[in-house]
Amino acid sequence: MKKSYKNCEVSIITREKKKDIRQNLLKIEIAQELGLWEKIQQDGWGELTAEESGRIGGLLRQRLKK
Repeated sequence: MKKSYKNCEVSIITREKKKDIRQNLLKIEIAQELGLWEKIQQDGWGELTAEESGRIGGLLRQRLKK
């Protein structure tokens, strides 16, 4: 969402959006560490196996708890 203030455009990011951005960046970081990022870029997140998705999700949960 953007608001104009005295001829300037200001982006407003809600807490939820910041949380989503943080989670997505962490997911990508974890995928890179696990060597899955190239596969995701080529085929998309939907092509990961349940095991691969579980690894990413488990590590994501651990890091978000910190």
